Amino acid sequence: MAVELSRKTVTPYVPKKGEDYMSAKQRAHFRKILETLKSELSVEIDRTVHTMQDEATVFADPNDRASQESDMALELRNRDRERKLIRKIDETIARIDANEYGYCDSCGVEIGLKRLEARPTATLCIDCKTLDEMRERQVAK
Repeated sequence: MAVELSRKTVTPYVPKKGEDYMSAKQRAHFRKILETLKSELSVEIDRTVHTMQDEATVFADPNDRASQESDMALELRNRDRERKLIRKIDETIARIDANEYGYCDSCGVEIGLKRLEARPTATLCIDCKTLDEMRERQVAK
């Protein structure tokens, strides 16, 4: 959801012919995406806090109270995921600052601009991620 919001405000990067992978312009582009995404997530988290404070009413009907608590629990789980994503975004921005962004943590190969456009916080190339998911499925059985 939040990644889709940032795509509306940032156009995909089109590399120039002969441009090096992860040039300064590319890193600046992905930094902009990540910072936009982070600010959107922060706004959503703040909105949730204010909404929950405003809607903290006590219902006489137990069913209404249970429904409200269920809605709040779901909202809190979503915000917790977003908080973790913000932490991952901060780590990714640090990788950009260290000129380590865009390369696979596992094998060191280029992750690719299209994959990073789709998932700016990606740390694995598509091949390593596929292998990682296969291992997860085998362990889960």
